[in-house]
Amino acid sequence: MKRLLILGATGSLGRHVLQQAVAAGHQVSVLVRNPAKLPAGIQPCITVHQVDLGGISIAALADIVRGHDALINCAGLVTEGQVFVDLVDRIVGSVESLAPAERPVCWFLGGAAALDIGQTGRRGVELPKVRDTYWPHRKNFERLSASPLDWRLLCPGPMVDQPALGAASLRVATDQLPVPVPALAGKLPGPLLLLLFASKVSQMIVPYADAAAVMLAHLEPRDALSRHRVGLALPVGMRGKKDTWAARPVGTR
Repeated sequence: MKRLLILGATGSLGRHVLQQAVAAGHQVSVLVRNPAKLPAGIQPCITVHQVDLGGISIAALADIVRGHDALINCAGLVTEGQVFVDLVDRIVGSVESLAPAERPVCWFLGGAAALDIGQTGRRGVELPKVRDTYWPHRKNFERLSASPLDWRLLCPGPMVDQPALGAASLRVATDQLPVPVPALAGKLPGPLLLLLFASKVSQMIVPYADAAAVMLAHLEPRDALSRHRVGLALPVGMRGKKDTWAARPVGTR
């Protein structure tokens, strides 16, 4: 059992993390703006901190973080741009302000664009068009890389609210896309590498429930995912669609 703090527990991913954490018997605290949005009947099982992360001071947030074994941040959206970057910086800063022995294991949420594209030496956030929206993932990764914290950055493709496949069935990779990338990709100009990257996204559309399960399975200090970007992909031969997702073998409809 871990003493677990979840930020953004009423969001799409946060709800799954919360429900799985409670079911697993963890001692769970949540930090939310509106407790009324929490799943029905769950409040008696958890400790609730009603806080606006956008306005809380680093010192006040650190007081809430203190005493927890792990922190999972599901708050913020990449489309919020600098607001998202500032949010992650505030969370990281609050944990850094604690004594080293008091700092929890920390999970943050990025995206597949923050991963290396095979052995090309390039990432999706550096490609045309992608960088215009997903640049906060680059900034957040840089912030974490410069920090002494025991962090992990989950970098899935689009996530969907569909039944779990089971985290053990997913392809999981550290720092690189979890799908094969041709060796010649390193020689491609930016626009063509963008097309290659886009062609891989359908393999990385995963259920929120599975993403939550991966995070909760790695809460031990300095484990194999510590200080890595973590990519997720569907089992080999499966593809997904963001709007009408279903994991099905290639070639079926």
